[in-house]
Amino acid sequence: MSSHEFEEFGQQIADAAEAYLLGVQAVSRDEEPGSVVPLLLLEVSQLLLAGARLGAQLDFQPETEYQPDVGPDADLDAMRLRLAVILGDLDTYAHNFEPYDPETLTSNLSDDLTSIATDIANGLRHFRAGNVEEALWWWQYSYVASWGSLAIGVLAALHSVVAHDRLDLDLVDETDQLEAADAVLEGESL
Repeated sequence: MSSHEFEEFGQQIADAAEAYLLGVQAVSRDEEPGSVVPLLLLEVSQLLLAGARLGAQLDFQPETEYQPDVGPDADLDAMRLRLAVILGDLDTYAHNFEPYDPETLTSNLSDDLTSIATDIANGLRHFRAGNVEEALWWWQYSYVASWGSLAIGVLAALHSVVAHDRLDLDLVDETDQLEAADAVLEGESL
C-alpha cells in the first residue's frame, strides 16, 4: 500500500468511526423511539463494513511497542444510559460470542454499543493526533479482539427486532383473509 493509499484508507476508517460515534449519540437522543432500532441497525452495519475492511488488511504494525497516550477515554456513560432507557425491554438480548462454542450469553445492547464506541473513539483520538499507523493498528486489533464480535451480536439482535416488526402478522384479520382466499378458490373451480 502506497503512502497516499495508506493515508486515504486511514481517513476512510476515521470517517466511518466518526459517523458511528455521531450516529449512535444522535440515536440515543432520539425523540421517536420507533426509529431507534432501524437507525442503530444502519449504524452498526456501516461500521462493520469498515471493520471487515480492516480485517482484510495485513496486520498493521505500530511504530512503538507501547501505545502513545492520547488522553482519557471518552465519557460515554450518559449515552449508554439513554440507550438503555430508550431501548427498554429490547436492551437485553442473547449473544453467542464465539460461534464454535455453543454457550449463549446474556448481554445488553446499550452496553455493547457503548463498548464499541469506546474502542472506536480510542482509535479516532490517535488518528486526530496525527498517528495514522497507531490508529489503524488499534482499530484493526480492537475489531478482531473485541468490537467486531460485539457488533455482530448487536447486528443480529437489531435485525431480529426489525424482522419481527416487519414479518409478524397480526391475526385479527385472518378470518377475512381466509374467506377472501376461499372465494377466489371457489371461483376458479367453477
